Amino acid sequence: MLHLYNTLTHKKETFRPINGKNVGFYTCGITAYYTAHIGNMRKYTMDDVIKRVLMHNGYSVEHIENVTDVGHLAGDANTTDDKMRVSAETQHKTMKQIAEAYFGMFLKESDYLNIIKPNQFLFASENIQVMFDLIKKLDDKGYLYKIGTGMYYDTSKFKNYGKLTGSTFKQLNEKLKAGATVERVDGIRNITDFAVWRFAEGTDMIWDSPWGRGFPGWHIECSAMSMKALGEHFDVHTGGVDHIAIHHSNEIAQSEAATGQKFVNYWVHHEFLVVNGQKMSKSIGNIYTVQQIIDKGYSPMALRLFYMSGHYRQILNFTFEALTNTENTIKSIYNFLGRLSEAKNKSKNDDTKEFKKKISDHKRMFFKTLDDDINTPMALAEMHAVMNDTNQRESTGKLNSSEAKFVIKTMLSFDSVLGLRFDEHIKSKKEPLDKEIKRLIEEREAARNGRDFKKADDIRNVLKDKYHIIIEDTKEGMRWHKE
Repeated sequence: MLHLYNTLTHKKETFRPINGKNVGFYTCGITAYYTAHIGNMRKYTMDDVIKRVLMHNGYSVEHIENVTDVGHLAGDANTTDDKMRVSAETQHKTMKQIAEAYFGMFLKESDYLNIIKPNQFLFASENIQVMFDLIKKLDDKGYLYKIGTGMYYDTSKFKNYGKLTGSTFKQLNEKLKAGATVERVDGIRNITDFAVWRFAEGTDMIWDSPWGRGFPGWHIECSAMSMKALGEHFDVHTGGVDHIAIHHSNEIAQSEAATGQKFVNYWVHHEFLVVNGQKMSKSIGNIYTVQQIIDKGYSPMALRLFYMSGHYRQILNFTFEALTNTENTIKSIYNFLGRLSEAKNKSKNDDTKEFKKKISDHKRMFFKTLDDDINTPMALAEMHAVMNDTNQRESTGKLNSSEAKFVIKTMLSFDSVLGLRFDEHIKSKKEPLDKEIKRLIEEREAARNGRDFKKADDIRNVLKDKYHIIIEDTKEGMRWHKE
């Protein structure tokens, strides 16, 4: 059975959905005011892995992801400006133009990383009425108060506010006061109180409301849109650990106050990605996008594999040395699959049954470790064990085509969760070679046979640099695979 660590209860729990095999799954999406970086994309990649594990376990996942295109206060502070509005003004564009541009980049980089799209992306600006309805419920129940800057939620009125953090309302307020770096809004009752509607003038992403002209607070967006799509009580809500104390605590407070029932059963939070041991920062200059990683010559699948090398609840340290090692690893996996797809040995082995059982045992452990709170490092260790066992058998000349096909099938089952595009690589081995590539390979073979090794090396380099074809000379003969 699948077990997930639940931030709400601070322990691993057996996963039991509300509605049989149907799972409501909500992801806190991007605030589309800036390019998503590799730290952001780690979270979305690992959400994708979690979703794939759920699907492997037979669940039908209704996945909803929001796009914040209005209403995100910088640093979550109540006194600062809307990040979207600042970005639009800085770039002399409308907020809609800013959101469309950065959302487009996000989709492109998600495709690079082979992230399955959610069933729906919900844009905040397209769901204002839903937010009005939720705000009205809270206002009618007496949870809101009005001050000069907007309508605020009184967190002291919600029992167990901050329960996601493991702290009491009093402890949380004292902690935030001690660490406060900004002035409190005039008229705010508690430092944990937050705006559900912010008053503002203008025309860009500004709406008339029953409380005054303005735009929604960030937290109300996720509550309103997640409940619109998945119902007032659903299964899984994911996000970064930085959302626990404020954003997600506020979501719980306003959602449960409005509905009178539990909001989400399982809260799943991802740890940070750091670069060379340091938090990503514009001032340090250590923020990278997926596109920048690709431009440096790395494959997006190497980055995806790197993400999975660490557990989602542990800080992962990114270095280019580590990514280079992972790039070599993904190439070795593709080469392994390519060799297996070419296996021609038809001989029968007396111990084939035993070999297949060993591979099946690794497969069982692979999925068992994933069912233990998505332990991708241990799952990858089982995959590498399959490769090692197969390589050892191949080195003795015993691996036959039946066994090779069995291993390929096993690796493809792993990839249903890993999402490293194993199937595309295997298919590429079976595609006919371009005539020019075929001619160069034959010319190189002739040069080698004629002991013109310089010419052979030159042709090898052309094949690699121009056509991304890697040539390997083995004792069984020449092999090729796509880079």
